[in-house]
Amino acid sequence: MSLENELKSLIIAELKLVDIKAEDINDDQPLFGEGLGLDSLDAVELVVLLQRHYKIETKDLEQSKEVFASVRSLANYIRAQQDRK
Repeated sequence: MSLENELKSLIIAELKLVDIKAEDINDDQPLFGEGLGLDSLDAVELVVLLQRHYKIETKDLEQSKEVFASVRSLANYIRAQQDRK
């Protein structure tokens, strides 16, 4: 399973998104606003998801906006952080 697909499944499970399947989410679809429709509370849950599943923290708010833009940007960030370890 690709990291993108893994993230989609985790996002659906952790955020308890009903009526959404991993294949319904495009890798480049915005996670917030007009895209998947996540909100600021969901953003907090995504931060926790990163910490719990990937041992990665995001502290810079501006960077977080880019990181959480889409599933692809989130996956790229995780890969970059794991490469640093």
